[in-house]
Amino acid sequence: MLVGPPGAGKSTVGALLAERLGVALRDTDADVAERAGRSVADIFVDHGEEHFRELEAAAVENAVREHPGVLALGGGAVLRESTRRLLTGRPVVFLDVALADAVRRVGLDTARPLLAVNPRQQWRTLMEHRRPLYTGVARVVVATDGLTPEQVADAVLDALEPTRA
Repeated sequence: MLVGPPGAGKSTVGALLAERLGVALRDTDADVAERAGRSVADIFVDHGEEHFRELEAAAVENAVREHPGVLALGGGAVLRESTRRLLTGRPVVFLDVALADAVRRVGLDTARPLLAVNPRQQWRTLMEHRRPLYTGVARVVVATDGLTPEQVADAVLDALEPTRA
């Protein structure tokens, strides 16, 4: 399971890990959008963050219960205590990324509702709040700064090797 902020590479690295491990990738943001029949950004705008977080928590619970492959969690999934409890003891990897790399990867001008106004400052504030939550659920932290997605996938597999059976 991969956790981390926007621009950490959860979806990209998750796809590489799934391919290397011969399993499927599941992205909980995609699950929420599919189930709601609308984009994450539209859910935020039309129904607010709290509604989205409820849908997200349900999507994470279903995915953890049903999906045997690689799981990429939305950046805010760790905000719910119930989700953090659910992740306890599981092979969770926090993909840590610095602001400069996040900006380069996502531009911070895409349809990311929490980063719509003053994205650099919003991202910094988001990380101040979320970093302890990410590290709290993670078995492994992989710094992605300056690495290609392939190198990050290698680092994840190397770090989890002792726990893979």
